[in-house]
Amino acid sequence: MGQNEYEPSVSFPFGKPNPKAPKEIKDFDPLIGICDCDSQTQNQDQTWAKPNKMIWEFKYIMNGMGIQDQTLKEDGKHSGSIRQFIADSSRWFVHYYSNTSPTPVLSTWEGNKKDDKIVLYRDQKAPNGMEGYFRLSFYDISKNGFKWIGEWVDKSEKIVFPTWKITCIKRKEASEVSDRKQIIEISKSFSNLYIRQDYEGITKIYTKDAKIFPNNTTIISGSEAIKKRWASSSGYTPVTHKIIPEEITILGDTAHDYGYYEGTNKNDDGKMVNYKGKYVVVWKKIKGNWKMYLDIWNRVKQ
Repeated sequence: MGQNEYEPSVSFPFGKPNPKAPKEIKDFDPLIGICDCDSQTQNQDQTWAKPNKMIWEFKYIMNGMGIQDQTLKEDGKHSGSIRQFIADSSRWFVHYYSNTSPTPVLSTWEGNKKDDKIVLYRDQKAPNGMEGYFRLSFYDISKNGFKWIGEWVDKSEKIVFPTWKITCIKRKEASEVSDRKQIIEISKSFSNLYIRQDYEGITKIYTKDAKIFPNNTTIISGSEAIKKRWASSSGYTPVTHKIIPEEITILGDTAHDYGYYEGTNKNDDGKMVNYKGKYVVVWKKIKGNWKMYLDIWNRVKQ
């Protein structure tokens, strides 16, 4: 679990910053998620072109050690970046790519967060040959969105020529999936794991001190015992499985839901058997992730 616990998941669809990453990993934290943006480039007469609609998404990657973003533009010109803060250099390195100019060598910007802005640079001469930079700045950053501007500047940064600007509005609940939806998605994952007979994966859906209550047996407690119980099923192969919640109630960091489950097994003799049952689950939120704590189920006659 340690190699991917900060990767995007049902509970954290855009991942989480790894505590072992440089503290600067949180520079982009307000941008994590999805924004709806207006992108404008400057015309030759120095007026701004008509806004181009785009979606800009940021997420943590490499188990929370880096950041990846992508833009999906209305005009079909899409792009993305890999962002890494290198502690030895004390700055961000941003590697850019796009679908309109694929290249084996990615262009790179370097920079840092300065006050309330994130500013990145790449060496670039002006059309007249003057030495300078192409400067990218994220500013007016808040939980509601941000602004971005691309500018050519001379080495002193006194001569400034803007060429591109973007205004972004954060989608509501973009960085969080509702607790109810998380539980529904985890229940779907349970069904998929059961069909694949991935009992290791099923066990990870439970808390370490979980209890399950199968028919005709004592209470089974703890990860190893639960894994053994699921793995001991024999005489059939799961073909389908579906959980159908009737009600999900969230109470802070605990929740409970009940409903029905149904599925089809293929017996070892080749016979297909349909079944249906009812269940009650008590959930606990552990480090932001919902996990099953108590799980009771039994069949119903059809």
